[in-house]
Amino acid sequence: MKVPSEIIRIYKSLHTWVGIIAGLGLFIAFYAGAFAVFKEPLRAWLQPPAQLRMVALADAGRLMDAVLSSKPGVAAGFTVHVTEQGGIPARLSWQERDGEEEHAAGRWFMAGLGEDGSLQIRQLHGAGLPDFIDTLHRVIGLPVDHDYARWVMGVVAVLYALALISGVVVLLPSLVKDFFLLRTGRNLKRMWLDAHNIVGIISLPFHLVMAITAVVFAYHDLFYVMQDQLSGKPPRPVRSMQHQALPGHPPVKLLSPQQLLARAQQMAPTMQVDALQYQDIAGARPLVRVWGHDSRAVMPRPRGGFLVLQPYTGKLVSKEMVPGAQSLSNTFISSFFALHMASFGGVLLQWLYFLLAMAGAWLFYSGNLLWIESRRVKAARGDSRVPQQRRDVRCMAALSVGISLGCMSGISLSLAASKLLNHFAAGEEWYLPLYYAVFLLSITWAFLRGAAWASRDLLWFCTLATLALPLSSLLVAVAQGGYAAGWAVDVTALLASGLLGWLAAFVGRRLSAGSPDSVWYMMGRGRV
Repeated sequence: MKVPSEIIRIYKSLHTWVGIIAGLGLFIAFYAGAFAVFKEPLRAWLQPPAQLRMVALADAGRLMDAVLSSKPGVAAGFTVHVTEQGGIPARLSWQERDGEEEHAAGRWFMAGLGEDGSLQIRQLHGAGLPDFIDTLHRVIGLPVDHDYARWVMGVVAVLYALALISGVVVLLPSLVKDFFLLRTGRNLKRMWLDAHNIVGIISLPFHLVMAITAVVFAYHDLFYVMQDQLSGKPPRPVRSMQHQALPGHPPVKLLSPQQLLARAQQMAPTMQVDALQYQDIAGARPLVRVWGHDSRAVMPRPRGGFLVLQPYTGKLVSKEMVPGAQSLSNTFISSFFALHMASFGGVLLQWLYFLLAMAGAWLFYSGNLLWIESRRVKAARGDSRVPQQRRDVRCMAALSVGISLGCMSGISLSLAASKLLNHFAAGEEWYLPLYYAVFLLSITWAFLRGAAWASRDLLWFCTLATLALPLSSLLVAVAQGGYAAGWAVDVTALLASGLLGWLAAFVGRRLSAGSPDSVWYMMGRGRV
């Protein structure tokens, strides 16, 4: 396909600069996002063996009464688990958040009844780590989880979409001829460019979905408001909690979970109920979200959909988020959530999303390498002097290595450390400072050591950090006399550590034999 060279030049420049601006943030978003696909299995992997006897569903009402009598503050929000989905090994759980934000970090607790009927409460250690990794994904690694951070992510997603469109335009003239062409050899830049183009074109539909849905995800509240205003509807009741309060004081007795489940079965017969999420049951606007899933319908959220009931009367408040019962406009918006969060298609699709997210992270990393290599100052032929590379090129090389490998090592070490702490020092939560310490130290190391040496050092460090996951499971298994962790997590980490180790050895050999006028050349013992 013929495209005027001036158009190609403009789009190539656009692709390069929006990619550089957004690339490192998108690396964190995609790498952490790959883990977020398996958030619940990770939560289950982190937990020690069940510490509480699972109360029968028929006794859930008695358990609720005992918890609310002992800790009245729990009335603000708690969940009764109908199935074992969610990685919470108890019938009832709640979270005590550290802030007012919906996604603020906090401590998880679970409750059960002993053989003698006594109330037992345990803290669910490490349960917040998968949510923290998901937060890294949603706010591109920023240390704050706020609407403002998500709006920044929305801007990055727009740049991401521009990079995709401009990249396709640049490739159009040679798309058919060069598709699947990987030219290996001494010209490393050509090899990286071919690999970058192949991965980009093959995964283009996935990236288009991610870019569009990320924008919708960042600004969905605004879209809901616009949708309601255009349709002439009042503000939606679920998000704003504007449903009708009961006149006077609420009844003193909640309906039992079985009564609410029977009511939900009438309202949404095809939905398989997983949990009852109670909110503000001692306040003026009590409600319970009945969460469930329907494999034949679009899920509005990763954990499924829900209908809203009044917990004292069973009156239906809203069924706008019930899978298969949504309006056309809500189904349209929910489909963006489902596409982004892989909340359809089962485990096979989740693994496909995991692999595509990892490939996406590599795509952004390789884009940075191409930018760096394109600005390399080469030594003149016949001149033995090695030219000094530009400062911005050296800085970008160090940032690319430090941020990417720092993020990978930080997540791995946080998971392994939380696994060990949950068993040997329950109550200690170090994942947040640990992640950012590893992340920032990796960046510092990349600047001190130089990109070439740091890429080899940090790859070995990342290998050990990833290997620490199955090793932590092994230590816990030896200590408790049996293996109870999720084998899929350990096997995946073991394979990943082997791949990273091979890559570290390969990079060490390759960079030692590279061209001296490259920022990736390793010479002597390094500067540290």
